[in-house]
Amino acid sequence: MATDWLGSIVSINCGESLGVYQGRVSAVDQVSQTISLTRPFHNGVKCLVPEVTFRAGDITELKILEIPGPGDSRQCGDLQQMEMGIPGVGCQVGPSQNGTGKVLKKPMSSSAPQNIPRRTDVKSQDIVISPQQQCSKSYMDRHMETLTQSKGFRRRHNSWSSSSRHPNQVTPKKSGLKNGQMKSKDDECFGDDIDEIPDTDFDFEGNLALFDKAAVFEEIETYERRSGTRSRGTPNEKPARYRHDENILESEPIVYRRIVVPQNPHKEFCTDSGLVVPSVSYELHKKLLSVAEKHGLTLERRLEMTGVCASQMALSLLGGPNRLNPKNVHQRPTVALLCGPHVKGAQGISCGRHLSNHDVHVILFLPNFVKMLESITNELNLFSKTQGQQVSSVKDLPDTPVDLVINCLDCHENAFLRDQPWYKAVVDWANQNRAPVLSIDPPISEMELGIDAKWSLALGLPLPLGERAGRVYLCDIGIPQKVFQEVGINYHSPFGCKFVIPLHST
Repeated sequence: MATDWLGSIVSINCGESLGVYQGRVSAVDQVSQTISLTRPFHNGVKCLVPEVTFRAGDITELKILEIPGPGDSRQCGDLQQMEMGIPGVGCQVGPSQNGTGKVLKKPMSSSAPQNIPRRTDVKSQDIVISPQQQCSKSYMDRHMETLTQSKGFRRRHNSWSSSSRHPNQVTPKKSGLKNGQMKSKDDECFGDDIDEIPDTDFDFEGNLALFDKAAVFEEIETYERRSGTRSRGTPNEKPARYRHDENILESEPIVYRRIVVPQNPHKEFCTDSGLVVPSVSYELHKKLLSVAEKHGLTLERRLEMTGVCASQMALSLLGGPNRLNPKNVHQRPTVALLCGPHVKGAQGISCGRHLSNHDVHVILFLPNFVKMLESITNELNLFSKTQGQQVSSVKDLPDTPVDLVINCLDCHENAFLRDQPWYKAVVDWANQNRAPVLSIDPPISEMELGIDAKWSLALGLPLPLGERAGRVYLCDIGIPQKVFQEVGINYHSPFGCKFVIPLHST
C-alpha cells in the first residue's frame, strides 16, 4: 500500500530550526518508519545530495503537494520545474461534477520564477483524493499520523551508522540558525567536490604577461580626449604642485622685485617666498638711518628695536621653547657678548639685556674707556639692573665653550680698533672657544673681519656682505615706507608676519 504514494510530491516541515523539505517520494519503509525524498529541496534551495530520508520523529507536519493521476504516465508537475524555483508545482486534486476525482493543474508562469511554498503557503491547502485512491489514502493517513505523533527531530548524514538507518538516508547537521539558512549557504559555497579542484597552480606570471598596461592606458587617454572628460591639460601634462604656503586660487601675478634701489646693487638676496632684496651701500644705509632719525626714529628707539630682534634670533638659535623652559633650569644657556665702544656695541648691550630678562646667562665684555658714548652709558645702566655679568678683561671670560658668541666688536668707521691689544685678545679667545658666532650689523665685505660668523643680522636693508659673514638674516627696525621713498628707494616690506627673516644669495 505504501508504494501507492511513490512519485507524489510532498512538503515535510521539520520545525523552525531545520526548515522545510520538498521532493518526490521515492520510498516508504514501514519497518524503520522512514520516508525518502528524491531530488530534494531545502527551504527553496536544491540539496547537494540526490536523496534525503526522514525518520518518524523528524517530521512535525507533512503536506501533499501533488499526487500523480491513475493511469497517467505523465507525472503531474515535472520536478525540473521545482529545480527552477516554481512553487508547489501546482497539482491539486479536486472532485469533478460526476463525483469522480480528476486532476486540476494550477496555472504556471514561465516568465518569472517563484519560490517553493513554505509552511505558511501550504498550511491552508486541502487535498481531495479520488475514490479510486481511498484505500491507499486510508493507509497513508494512518502512516502519516504515526509520523507526526513523534516528538523531536533527529537527522543523520550518510556517515551515521545504525542498524535502523535506511541505506539512502541523508540527514544534514543542525546549523543552529533559523531554518538552516547558513547551512544551505555554506553548502552552496563550499559544497563542490574536492576531486574537481585542479592540481596545477595558477600561472600568475603568464597571466600578467597577457595584460598590456600601456595599450589600456593609451585607450583610456584616447577616450578621454575624444569625450572631453579630461578637464585639465593634456594626458602627458603633469599637474602643478603647490607648497603648503602657496595659494592655489588664481590671482594677479606675483611681482618678486618689489624693492628698487637707486644704484645698481653689488649683491642681491632673496627671501623664502622668492622676493628679491637688493643690497645697499654703506653711504645709502647711513643716509637712510639719518633721515629716519630726523623723522622721529631716534637712536634710542633704533637700539631698542635692534636689541629685541637680535635677542629673538638668539633665543631661537639657543633652542627656543625646547631649551628655554622653566622646567629645564639645569640647562640654562650661556652667551658671551663681545661689544666695542661704539653704537654697534650699544646695540649688543641692548640685546644682552633682553636675553638676561629671558633667563639667559649673559657675560658682557666691554673694554674700559675713560669716556663712553651716551648711548652706551644708558644701555649699561639698564644692563646693570639685570642678572647679567659685565667684564672688561679677556681673563674673566669663561674658559669652557659657551652656547653662543654675539659679536659687536667691529664698527664701520673706526677701523683703528683692530690694532688695539684688547681687540686682538678677544678675537683670539672667540676663535679658540669654538662656539657658534652671531654677528650684529657687521661691516661690509671690503673690511676684513677678525671673527668668522655663522650668522649675521642686517638692519633694514642688507649690506653687500662677504662669505665670512655666514648666513644673512634681515630684521625690521621700524623704518616707515615714506622714509625709504625720501632717499630714493622704492620699498615694499618683505617681512610679512615676521620681524626677522632669512636671506639667500642669488
